[in-house]
Amino acid sequence: MTKKPNAVTARCPTHPGEIVREDVLPSLKITVTDAAKELGIARQTLHRVMTGEMAITPTMALRLGRWCGNGPGIWLRMQIAHDLWHAERAMADALAEIPSHAAA
Repeated sequence: MTKKPNAVTARCPTHPGEIVREDVLPSLKITVTDAAKELGIARQTLHRVMTGEMAITPTMALRLGRWCGNGPGIWLRMQIAHDLWHAERAMADALAEIPSHAAA
């Protein structure tokens, strides 16, 4: 049985780097260069995160969580949701072949 995507899962979850680019930096009125300095990372690293080229690692989640004051968990959960959405689509055919042994 193939599961049809519903309206919630049909849209890719936002990459957390987009949140940094579109919401965090503008609200703080801070440049990428200054943000990278405060985070203790290279400007290019922050740029790759913000463009979605680089995933939020646990280390980056700790940095962002401290910097934004909201903890690392939210950053990791956003990254996991984004990655899982892509993985589910990439593996859809293989997953359909795996039997499910759900508890009765």
